[in-house]
Amino acid sequence: MYTPLVQNQRKFFLSQGTKSLDYRKDLLLKLRSVLQENEVELQRAVHADFGKSRFDFLTTEMSMIYNELDFFLKNLDSLAAPTTAKTNLSNLPALSSIHYDPLGVALIIAPWNYPVQLSFTPAIAALAAGNTVILKPSELTPKTSEVIAHIINSNFSMHQLHVVEGGVAESKALLEQRFDKIFFTGSVETGRKVYKAAAEHLTPVTLELGGKSPCIVAKSAPVDVAAKRIVWGKFLNAGQTCIAPDYIYVHSSVKDELIARMIENIEKAEYEPNAAWYPKIVNFEHFERILKLIDQQKVVYGGQHHAEKRYIQPTLMDNVSWDDAVMGEEVFGPVLPILCYEDWEQMEYEITHRPSPLAAYLFSRDSHEKARFKTHFHFGGGCINDVVMHVANPHLPFGGVQFSGTGSYHGKFGFEAFSHAKPIMHRATFGEPNIKYPPYTEEKLKWVKKLL
Repeated sequence: MYTPLVQNQRKFFLSQGTKSLDYRKDLLLKLRSVLQENEVELQRAVHADFGKSRFDFLTTEMSMIYNELDFFLKNLDSLAAPTTAKTNLSNLPALSSIHYDPLGVALIIAPWNYPVQLSFTPAIAALAAGNTVILKPSELTPKTSEVIAHIINSNFSMHQLHVVEGGVAESKALLEQRFDKIFFTGSVETGRKVYKAAAEHLTPVTLELGGKSPCIVAKSAPVDVAAKRIVWGKFLNAGQTCIAPDYIYVHSSVKDELIARMIENIEKAEYEPNAAWYPKIVNFEHFERILKLIDQQKVVYGGQHHAEKRYIQPTLMDNVSWDDAVMGEEVFGPVLPILCYEDWEQMEYEITHRPSPLAAYLFSRDSHEKARFKTHFHFGGGCINDVVMHVANPHLPFGGVQFSGTGSYHGKFGFEAFSHAKPIMHRATFGEPNIKYPPYTEEKLKWVKKLL
């Protein structure tokens, strides 16, 4: 079904049409212009799909897209320039260098929770690196998918950048094609299927997945700061954020204070059913799934919901154990389970002997705890004394590890994700010793031993 589209893009790529930096910059400038012209339409679509406010749309979607565009327009010359490398003694005289080649035709499969940002941020990196792109937005945000397809397919040639709409069947049909790079953001379950399909063609893959991201609140934590920042990061986008704190592990000595401060911050923010800025759960399937994770006997705040509005009140659950349903999967919603610890080593064991999450967070003033967090815990990325905000730094790689993903992107790391670092050694035609050529003698062997 999609063979002509992929072939068309590959034909254009093989024509060397994407290699020019001027071409790439013009494409990025055009994309920025198209996005700016259609920003209101995009925002209305996202709001229609699940009620995201204009404030959140600008701060969590468009600002990151524009920052990524600005980064590449400013730094593309230096990113794409060949870099020199040292040449070892046995290869002298020679010059060694690394050249960054685009991979070819890239497929980007985007999720629904940040449907604009997570469509265009990897696409921008792919285009900046000199690839062609086929973009598949999520069918769970149909209005947004429709607008993205319209504004891209009506402004760009299909051999440069093209949007394919649809659901599981369309994604499956796309994955039957041979791509040169696949970039997927979504669930671990679907990520496995993408990885398996890519393996048929030995296609390199970047997977941005998820997991149960812990937030440790230590005895020495600045509790007021922790409560304010955790509440913001957890209930941003109604908890539908892959790097949101999935659960809290708090020291028993500060647990009651933390819960009290978090409740104060929730009530101050007014996460009400009619709040124009508080998003809905994306669909009824996810709404019902999240509700099944709530144990009302352990709820210390929240738990209210409204099916017609797809609203779930920010909910805190206390006295949670690893046996509870809410600890059996990534919550991906506005429910925050709270576990308690007395002994750091036991808490560390419980976290580190489970699948490595996409993110992890620590609130602490203790230098030993901070050092241990950085060296003993295995996770994609994270913060000390904050949550989520590491994703907003374009100078840091964003990605998972083990079950939470493979590969990373943002800024130069995105450029590298869609490039091949091609090494080239330029040998001189003079001054070469005859030592490597036969016939081999004991004298030559003696010199080889010295050189090696």
